[in-house]
Amino acid sequence: MKAGSVQDQQATKQYKVIPILFAMLLSGFIGLFSETALNVAMTPLMGILQVGPTTIQWLTTGYLLVMGILVPVSGLLLQWFTTRQLFTASLIFSIAGTIVAAMAPSFELLMVARVLQAAGTALLLPLLFNTILVIFPIEKRGSAMGFIGLVIMFAPASGPTISGLILANLTWHWIFWISLPFFVISLICGLIFLPNISNLTKPKIDILSIILSTIGFGGIVYGFSSAGGHGEGGGGWSSPVVIATLVIGGLALLVFSIRQLRMKEPMMDLRAFKFPMFTIGLILIFICMMMMLSSMLILPMYLQQGLALSALTAGLVLLPGSLLNGFLSPVMGRLFDKFGPRWLVIIGLVIVSVILFVYSRITPTTPYGLIVAMHVLMMIGISMIMMPAQTNGLNQLPPEYYPHGTAIMNTLQQVAGAIGTAVAVSILSAGQMSYLSHAANPESAASKLGAFTAGVQHAFTFAFILALIGLVCSFFVKRVKVNKQMGQQGSKH
Repeated sequence: MKAGSVQDQQATKQYKVIPILFAMLLSGFIGLFSETALNVAMTPLMGILQVGPTTIQWLTTGYLLVMGILVPVSGLLLQWFTTRQLFTASLIFSIAGTIVAAMAPSFELLMVARVLQAAGTALLLPLLFNTILVIFPIEKRGSAMGFIGLVIMFAPASGPTISGLILANLTWHWIFWISLPFFVISLICGLIFLPNISNLTKPKIDILSIILSTIGFGGIVYGFSSAGGHGEGGGGWSSPVVIATLVIGGLALLVFSIRQLRMKEPMMDLRAFKFPMFTIGLILIFICMMMMLSSMLILPMYLQQGLALSALTAGLVLLPGSLLNGFLSPVMGRLFDKFGPRWLVIIGLVIVSVILFVYSRITPTTPYGLIVAMHVLMMIGISMIMMPAQTNGLNQLPPEYYPHGTAIMNTLQQVAGAIGTAVAVSILSAGQMSYLSHAANPESAASKLGAFTAGVQHAFTFAFILALIGLVCSFFVKRVKVNKQMGQQGSKH
């Protein structure tokens, strides 16, 4: 381990860190922006492309599905292909997808474009994490991971607002035309400055592991996404398709996990879980993603349906918190480098728990200003949890586990997002139905508003319970000790 650390430190001298970060963060930002940018265009696209709500939802479901299938394989790809090869492939997929989407005359071609874009983003995200782990000394990783946090949080949050402004003045094609030059700049910058930084071990490719991973993670993401699409024409939890995909996905994951633990050269090395801070960090990130994404879905729905705000106004109400969360990530990174993760994570979870408890008491008379203030506070809390838990967990892994650790972490984030949103929508629907079953006049506007409010309160109660579980876990977080020799060498740079 010491020899590997010294080697890492010597290599750090040769890296042009700023242009490497610029190329990867810019392409990551535009990739994640594309993930949510199309959300506000869904309704007009149904009319333009002449498809129904269930079909149009595939533009999101398909994207998530490709991410859920490809990200688990990324650990294997990182050991088989050089950094430059993977970065170039990622950008070619993204650029091709963006051009096809910008010119797409039909739903089918737009769907193909979304698959290409998702493939590009799925290759890029684990590569980005892995690169940070290699080119930065351990005591400076918090700041670097903070910039990744800025991209991961700010890009999806800004997507609907920016694309809303584009749609107000131009056609939906321009969402993609405007993204294109940034991908090209990233590719050129990466080709000039990005070296090959990973050690290729070229482990044996186990086809059965790839098949099990695809069926397992794909089935789970698809099943939960379809169940969560209940209101968009999906069949909900009782749908035979949803039940079948979840059962098959769960069984495939079980067999996949057993197989990985028995293999000498696993595709995804689950032995990374023997490092306690990595496991606790993963649990916290999983809970955090479920809380954040379920809240980011439920709150805009309530602002529009409960408080009768327009889509653009609802987006603007939530923008301050999302912006602040992104910009605070690098700050939290520096605080993590200085003080460690423990108190940042504990305080962050206390803040989030309090806010979610208040949200679980939300009513149609709750002032907009209070909603904005609470959302800002919640996003501050989340920025205190995500990056420190992530960085501390990855810091405990030896270098040979980096590709596996980043693959596990990015995969579980995709799964957490699908589960969190699906469960939140289901709890909201159940709360509505329960309220209306006891209402004197279920068809009245007052009863419908009351039912929707009750459903939203139940969904936030679910998120509040998640926050309390996270808070209990946070007391087990300890700072991963930095190798003294490593720290001294890193400080010279």
